[in-house]
Amino acid sequence: MPQQDLPGAPEPADIDFTRRRLMLGAGSAIALGSTLGLAACGGGGDAEKEPFGFGVASGDPLADRVIIWTRANRLSESVTLQWEMALDTSFTNIVKSGTALAELAHDSTVKVDVTGLQPATTYFYRFKNGSVISETGRTRTLPVGGVQQVKLGVFSCAAYSIGQFHVYNHAAARGDLDAALMLGDYIYETGLTDTEQLAARVIGREADPKGELHTLNEYRLRYQRYHSDADLRGIRRNMPLIGVWDDHEIVNDLWRDGAGGHDPATEGSFAARRAAAVQAYHEWMPTRTGTDPLRIYRSFDFGNLVSLHMLDTRLIGRDAPIGRDAYLAGAADAPGRQMLGPEQEAWLAAGLQASSATWQVLGQQVVFGGMRIPLSVYDNFSEDAINAFLAALDTPEASRSDAQRALLAQPRIGYELTNWDSFPAARERVMAMARAGDRNLVVLSGDSHNAWAHDLRDAAGRRIGVEFATPSVTSTGLEIAHPKVARGFLADSFLRMVPDLKYADTARRGYVAVNFTPTSVTGEFVFVTSVLENNYSAAVGPALQAQAGPAGRELRRV
Repeated sequence: MPQQDLPGAPEPADIDFTRRRLMLGAGSAIALGSTLGLAACGGGGDAEKEPFGFGVASGDPLADRVIIWTRANRLSESVTLQWEMALDTSFTNIVKSGTALAELAHDSTVKVDVTGLQPATTYFYRFKNGSVISETGRTRTLPVGGVQQVKLGVFSCAAYSIGQFHVYNHAAARGDLDAALMLGDYIYETGLTDTEQLAARVIGREADPKGELHTLNEYRLRYQRYHSDADLRGIRRNMPLIGVWDDHEIVNDLWRDGAGGHDPATEGSFAARRAAAVQAYHEWMPTRTGTDPLRIYRSFDFGNLVSLHMLDTRLIGRDAPIGRDAYLAGAADAPGRQMLGPEQEAWLAAGLQASSATWQVLGQQVVFGGMRIPLSVYDNFSEDAINAFLAALDTPEASRSDAQRALLAQPRIGYELTNWDSFPAARERVMAMARAGDRNLVVLSGDSHNAWAHDLRDAAGRRIGVEFATPSVTSTGLEIAHPKVARGFLADSFLRMVPDLKYADTARRGYVAVNFTPTSVTGEFVFVTSVLENNYSAAVGPALQAQAGPAGRELRRV
């Protein structure tokens, strides 16, 4: 949709193309066909030294309200700020204004829930501390009634110290996204080794703190370091955010009562660490918080076109993880095994039943569609193992050897056991909710660091919906996990091994822009050539589309 120019918005023409920084030991970027040359602003700088150096943000938009955010730096005591919201960038038509307290107890961050707004309206906002004025942010309220188009950007997995946030730079500059969905791993709590910190220093992206996060102050410092990045500040300034956490905002491999990345014997109370991480998340993200800070699942209605249900598949309800042997023994198939938890499941069922929107959209963390691969490949992820299985698949039944028949008869296992494949009963319950109301289901996912698109079928083979899983902003994918497997071969192999997988890219960083209309949903994958250099190019990958209605729930390239 058309938008007014916003002061400070990233424009390719304003960028210095002479800067170039490489990760220690990394090669140069790869050109991607016909591309748009861009350069990003990058991280570092002195954001913490400027009064409003960490920028402004907006989030959780509704038809009549939106959250606006900032942080007042260098405070020795709590300070009252002024805020203004206008219909123009010069603030000659101010429609709302007020004051808000920047409290040291909340890391000097401020969130205002601005109410009484008009639907489907672009607003501009800013904060003041006396004569000091923040930069201007742009936001937009949600539409009501008949809506012809909604376009959402989907992002996940942004590790600050291993690459530039070019993905955010590109998305902020395009100007046609109604909101940015942050599906988790917005920050990483992990620490760096001395060698990793040295590599991060080469590209100006050292971790702070260097070690793993445990305390409230440490989590706050990590958010400060992330928001020293101008490209992250740019996307926050230019569109409303709708976010949920994954595991790394808190601790790796998170579940309801613990985490694989937390050892109480050496790291203390899990509950205390979780509380610190959740507090810092809400302080730095433009979320609308309720009485329970652990409850982050909520819904957003874009008129009669899209109902977006943001889920928590990590903290609130997930059962303990299982390993390879337990999976093969059938532990994943326990009918009571929980991914969302009973309360969140009941909330989702009620929301799907009550909504009359054309598209029912789940914004959530981990890959939803089935990604089960042959056990021989899982145990020995190599080209030889993959080729042996594919050769057996391609051999006519009458000509197959006993060894080939054994390969095809072997068990399958989810390639990533933290995904929905380890919670099949919970997945069936979600699909049954959509089927009960004949809903057009679209699942948006993150976490895997790679790009995937699925047709979604239930256990009976009925088409239920489609899934678009976004690649990561910077985090490395299967190309690093399996470096001896050729990249193109790796992606093609997944497409052959996994039924209903319609697209795979296992090597590039990027995001997915999802466009909804009354008749179709289209996912357009966008990739950047490198996150190791300041200069980058962006290229649009394939677009996959499904039609509304029972006969159209199948992805096709367009």
